[in-house]
Amino acid sequence: MKYQNIRKEELKNKVGQDFFADFDTSEIIGNIDFCVSWRAIAKKNDKQLATQAFEQQTLLWAEAKRGTYDVMTLMTQLVLKIGKARTFDKRLPPAFLGAFDSQKIGFVPYNAIIDVFSMNDFNWNVTPSNHETREFTIVKERIEKSLHQNHYVFDFEKDVSELQFFIKNNIAKATESGKILIDKNNFVPIYLRWLDQVKPHIDFNWIDGRKQNISDNEFYLADLFACEKGTSAVDDDVLLSDNLFVVFINDEYEIATKYLKSHFNAPIKIKNKNAYEQFWKKYKRPPLAEFQQYILMRKDLLVPQDIRERKGAFFTPKKWVELSQQYIADVLGEDWQEEYYLWDCAAGTGNLLAGLTNKYNIWASTLDQSDVNAMHERIENGAILLKHHVFQFDFLNDDFTKLPQGLQDIINDDEKRKKLVVYINPPYAEATSAKTVTGTSENRNGVTTDIKLNEYFKPQIGNAGNEIFALFMARIYDKMQNCHLAQFSTLKFVQGSNFSKFKEFFLAEFMKGFIVPANTFDNVNGSFPIGFTIWNTNIKEKINTISCDTYDKDGIFLKNKFFYGEIKQSINNWLINFYYKNQLPHIATLSTRGNDFQNQKFIYLATSLDNKVHDTKVKISVDNLIPIVIYFSVRHNIAASWENDRDQFSHPNNEWQTDLQFQNDCLTFALFHSQNKISSSSLLGMSGEAINHWIPFTEQEVNAREKFKSNFMTQFIKGKIMQEQTADLFGSQTPFPLERFGERIFSEKATNVFNDGLELWKYYHETINNSHFSGDRGLVNASLYDIREYFQGRNDKGKMNIKSQDQTYMTLIKSLRESLKILAKKIEPKVYEYEFLKD
Repeated sequence: MKYQNIRKEELKNKVGQDFFADFDTSEIIGNIDFCVSWRAIAKKNDKQLATQAFEQQTLLWAEAKRGTYDVMTLMTQLVLKIGKARTFDKRLPPAFLGAFDSQKIGFVPYNAIIDVFSMNDFNWNVTPSNHETREFTIVKERIEKSLHQNHYVFDFEKDVSELQFFIKNNIAKATESGKILIDKNNFVPIYLRWLDQVKPHIDFNWIDGRKQNISDNEFYLADLFACEKGTSAVDDDVLLSDNLFVVFINDEYEIATKYLKSHFNAPIKIKNKNAYEQFWKKYKRPPLAEFQQYILMRKDLLVPQDIRERKGAFFTPKKWVELSQQYIADVLGEDWQEEYYLWDCAAGTGNLLAGLTNKYNIWASTLDQSDVNAMHERIENGAILLKHHVFQFDFLNDDFTKLPQGLQDIINDDEKRKKLVVYINPPYAEATSAKTVTGTSENRNGVTTDIKLNEYFKPQIGNAGNEIFALFMARIYDKMQNCHLAQFSTLKFVQGSNFSKFKEFFLAEFMKGFIVPANTFDNVNGSFPIGFTIWNTNIKEKINTISCDTYDKDGIFLKNKFFYGEIKQSINNWLINFYYKNQLPHIATLSTRGNDFQNQKFIYLATSLDNKVHDTKVKISVDNLIPIVIYFSVRHNIAASWENDRDQFSHPNNEWQTDLQFQNDCLTFALFHSQNKISSSSLLGMSGEAINHWIPFTEQEVNAREKFKSNFMTQFIKGKIMQEQTADLFGSQTPFPLERFGERIFSEKATNVFNDGLELWKYYHETINNSHFSGDRGLVNASLYDIREYFQGRNDKGKMNIKSQDQTYMTLIKSLRESLKILAKKIEPKVYEYEFLKD
């Protein structure tokens, strides 16, 4: 190991001296450990530039740790640090992010993770060092993907020459100009500064512009693609590209689109030329030639997240484009491009059409004229499309008479229409979100309500009309009957409970399809599948069961997976049979929501009722305890993944009733699972100490200092719950007879869980007994939740910490969790055998 047994600051200094001696590594930016800047070089050429710290471009931001660490983990922490401090808003980004320890250093191009910083549904307040958060997982997957493709990891001793070559030919690239070069790394952050420093000085009515789908990013692109002729004066800037929606020419902006000239005929002036010139003094325009096409194609990154969702401004990854076209060829034949017509009616900048060769049979339309102009620009640079086949069209609002005549001829001809393939990746916005369901937000206005067809299709497709992609499918089915539909979308329309009416309307033969992780698509959050499915609407079949190939994030085939359109009664319909129906004392409450994996975190056991909106609360007593713990275990037994996210839990068959080992395994699983939040503590809203009926051990077994207030669970396990004992167990008399239960016999794997749990309980009671004289007595009647809280504590926001400083506790809880995972694997086959889930 090159830098062994040295402190972190010394490690940073030595790496700077050994590999970045030609650069300035002294600058400190926020909480970033290590920064490489070219300002020291710039000083030799331009003293004024050297003083502009705010706008100074850096080359590398890196995380540093002494010892040996996983590079990807360190870089993930760095990204979360940057996001939490919003450093990306305060400084221009570097060309690369990096991380190094005492042995090695790794790099990731900044543009590989840039879209993370624009995510709406991303919590930047998470602790960067907490590896268990959803945000940590999202960022780490991006970095892993980039490192897998580029292999930018170097050993300080073994790869010296390779590392030096990489620094010279990649890190140092930005030293070529006194001005900041515009490339794919920084064109978005420059845009964010442009919004503050240039946009306010443009004499334009932005409200009227939005009504015509003119957004500020069109003016930014006009600036970006103006040639400044080597001067900072605005007066001599000339037009570089004539295919932009807005152009900058003769010291003014112009709307370049003919049909909007009547609305915005007058030139649009700059109110403060000095502010404009001062801003563009810092940057070298136009962008570097090798990035110009990239910037035009990725103009979606200049669109806010909510508008992207409504307009569908998302970039379909190249590997999924190629795979989808192969699937179309598999279904329609290798010569399908010669025999079929194709229309992408949600084309964006047209990347879904890359790889297609018969331009005479391809049509592309999109909502924004600016995207049409971008495609025209691509055509001039070799894209295999015809300009007059690429046009502006609002598919959900415009009349089909606005279509080019050639496309109308295809749609209006019964035989030609059978040879039409509508090939799309449509917008995916919906009127409701998870926040709406939980009562923390409102329905998003105008997502579908301002679409003409929403009211037309509502009687036919019901609540599916809240989804834009469903409206696309409905209009395609309605206006282009007997065509083929090949689309990217979620699988909601197959599985979703809101799509039952839609499936009565949309009748088509499923031909072939595949699913991939949603987060492989830029700016799409969440762990769920995106499907590519091909449908023949000429054959009328109700969607029942479809089979899709499954690919991982790297495009490697995993397995075949079924999706079920016809779902029998849900698991919650089964649960209704065991609702609390008598006056027996209840011992806890089950909280539940939904029928699928995405609601997994809302399934928990608690001491008492709470007021969570949309959650169903089921009281638990001795007579429904076993069905409740089966329900709980089935919902938590299998980890949620992107593949099963939309899978529905269903009403089981009756075979579970005679499987006592399965019942006892589920009881064990529920007793020791982290979502068992039963507590004796008043922190859960109880006045005083609640009675905990879920202690799985006796006072003698754990050496408790006092008698437990309830021995219900140990008595239940031993089969000793009888009428005369209920007063002692519950603290009240009950007139209802209870039959004696047999003693419960546990499997080997369940017994292992109990044994590990016992060690944890014993350690807890040993600890609180020894703490007697310090005043930290703890709860004698503690549940698992109480024990976790005792050792792990809570942060300043009231959330339980994920770790404890007590290493003995950490060892014991880890052992318990490992045993619980083994038990879960034992239960899993029964979940499918008894049809709680369909494989």
